Amino acid sequence: MNNRERALSILNYQSYDQMPVVHFGFWTETLQKWADEGHLTQDEASSWADGNQADLSITRKLGFDFNWYSCFHWDSMLKPSFEPHLVRQNSNGSREVMNVDGVIVVEKDDAGSIPTEVEHLLKDRKSWELHYLPKMQWSQERIDWNALKKIPPREERTHPIGLHCGSLWGRIRDIAGLVGLSYLMADDSSLVDEILETTSEVCYQGTKAILEQYDGFDFAHFWEDICYRAGPLINPLFFHTRVGPYYRRITELVNSHGIQIVSLDCDGKIDKLIPTWFENGVNTMFPIEVGVWGANIAPWRAQFGKGLRGVGGVNKVVLARERADVKAEIERLRPLVELGGYLPCFDHRIAPDAKWENVQYYAEHLQRVFGN
Repeated sequence: MNNRERALSILNYQSYDQMPVVHFGFWTETLQKWADEGHLTQDEASSWADGNQADLSITRKLGFDFNWYSCFHWDSMLKPSFEPHLVRQNSNGSREVMNVDGVIVVEKDDAGSIPTEVEHLLKDRKSWELHYLPKMQWSQERIDWNALKKIPPREERTHPIGLHCGSLWGRIRDIAGLVGLSYLMADDSSLVDEILETTSEVCYQGTKAILEQYDGFDFAHFWEDICYRAGPLINPLFFHTRVGPYYRRITELVNSHGIQIVSLDCDGKIDKLIPTWFENGVNTMFPIEVGVWGANIAPWRAQFGKGLRGVGGVNKVVLARERADVKAEIERLRPLVELGGYLPCFDHRIAPDAKWENVQYYAEHLQRVFGN
């Protein structure tokens, strides 16, 4: 049994011989620190991306089996994107820059956080039709067909590979901004419906075109990030009635190609949005944010049953502490693993405070605890 078979068996409540040790990538600062310490080469640190050769090399060195976020990506949003350029230089040394989404953000040297947004080009129907609608049209050029051809067939793979199906709301929020999109929902709901329909159509057509050429993916995947520590950044009723059906259209498509695991990446407290996702075919929550409010899969499983799976739920802060803390975190996972349909994984990229030896110990001890 290889790690692809193990992971899929776990998520489908089938028997397996041992738990695969899964991660979700790294901050670039983490990799550079480890390279400076001599654990990685500079090439591994600088060339890393999810699922590439550097990722596979780092994965082996740390003792993991694979990166869950090994997906085939394609260009599902603005094409072409905006050309980043300097808007103004501030006296405090910061820069206001228009990014690839047409959003003006504040950049600072050596800043490690998400840049502050100060202005959005998308404000109304006129700006949508002039600047964005032409960039949100489906075309075959959105897909790297040569890269698609290089995906190994199922029987040759040692880990799962997913098909990224895009984002139905999170990327719209990125472009319009939380405040701006909130005003648009109140002032011009028909425009919001049009933006949503246009975005989802690109996601659907791209997913359909890819599956018509290659239907050997192990799971489908969405990205959203539309919640924060207190709950959703969108009205749950609006999300259920207006966005939910677009998920259903895509999940039915991937189901028709034999893909039964559909995962979704959304940070924050997602509880109020899970019903919409679950009822519309998204059945695997990733991540499961344990760090701030102690989220775990158990109450979701109690509410939705075995149809609801999960990947995540491991508190990465223990990697900066002592081995005893890492061991205790793994022990905390025992009753969750026993529920089935659950793969432990760090909820986010491994941060720069993580000790190399602790990450290795985590991989080794998890395999020992949940092995044969």
